[in-house]
Amino acid sequence: MALRSTIYKADLQIADMDRNYYGSHALTVARHPSETDERMMVRILTFALNAEEALAMSKGLSGPDEPDIWAKDLTGAIEHWIDLGQPDEKRMSKASSRATRATVYPFGPAADVWWKPLENKVARLDNLRIVRIAARSAQALAGLAERGMELQVTVQDGQAWVSSAKDSVEVELETLKG
Repeated sequence: MALRSTIYKADLQIADMDRNYYGSHALTVARHPSETDERMMVRILTFALNAEEALAMSKGLSGPDEPDIWAKDLTGAIEHWIDLGQPDEKRMSKASSRATRATVYPFGPAADVWWKPLENKVARLDNLRIVRIAARSAQALAGLAERGMELQVTVQDGQAWVSSAKDSVEVELETLKG
């Protein structure tokens, strides 16, 4: 018998002063059996960093041809493709060609090693943005994971803070491209 996804609920209160976006989102997050708390919380963070009306979680790890998060217009065309982790050059090129804009959020200790050989190879992809989440920030976010979460996300001057009743985490972000 196959393992099933675990359902998490997250109520997000977002104050993004960099984009002038203020909103509330009630997310239902299906955590794939192979997904860690760290990755799931990075997924919720990236949703908050890019929040807009059309943004939605996709099948994620269950749908290898889809991004983790995306925004589509009313015709079904992909406006924003968002991937987490360390995708290869081919996947980033695919994302860049299928969407108006694409963003990758590498995280974890391998992010720097992953980026160095790809830096020049993806330079030609004008609509691709890469924002590294510091490994210690991603690890600290995992500590906020609960089946039912109320999170406040504040973004200002390229930095983010995620708070819950349990704790508060300062998230270190570094734009590598775009």
